[in-house]
Amino acid sequence: MELSNVIPWGRSFKEYREMFSLSDDDLEKKLLGCSDGPACFNAELTKIGGSIVSVDPVYQFNAEQIRSRIDEVYPQVMEQMSKNKGNYVWKTISSIEDLGQVRMKAMEKFLSDYEIGRESGRYINASLPVLPFESDAFDLALCSHYLFLYSEHINQEQHISAMKELCRVANEVRVYPLLSLDGKKSKHLQPVISALRKNGIDVSLRSVKYLFQKGATEMLVAKCV
Repeated sequence: MELSNVIPWGRSFKEYREMFSLSDDDLEKKLLGCSDGPACFNAELTKIGGSIVSVDPVYQFNAEQIRSRIDEVYPQVMEQMSKNKGNYVWKTISSIEDLGQVRMKAMEKFLSDYEIGRESGRYINASLPVLPFESDAFDLALCSHYLFLYSEHINQEQHISAMKELCRVANEVRVYPLLSLDGKKSKHLQPVISALRKNGIDVSLRSVKYLFQKGATEMLVAKCV
């Protein structure tokens, strides 16, 4: 991975709770965050005594490098968000300016925790479809804004392999969103569901309270045991 190809964009603890319908009981489970990037979910959950490991290839870089890249791409991302403002629901996040504040606050929390967390093994440089964990190592795996969203970059076979790997390492997997970047339901969603069900995995779609990208109202839930 070249850092120049990465667009770091981190979401907040509150957003994670809503995106994945995380209950208080869920937060007490052994969690895996996949493709977390500079989200602050790991940092904040750790502060309240939670157990979580996050994986992302961007964790091969140090905090200073990631911060520099955030500063570099932030204006570009905000410009694109302004151009595509109509694709989003401005309710919980009220404006472009509010979005910028929420994202930067989350990423600052991540950066302040990152080096300590990396040393303790909470941030691991790894990526799907091969994860460096034993089978059933986690109670619950969360995959945010990677699978399905980048359907034009990740093919159907890669989606299926990635989901099977998540189901190998966790007893339950939740994925959000299920829309691709064009705002339409991912073309890989039904093939993935079919493939997992053939493997005896219970798969369902569940509504979530979180709403920012228009139409992104569901997560995929795979019960792997």
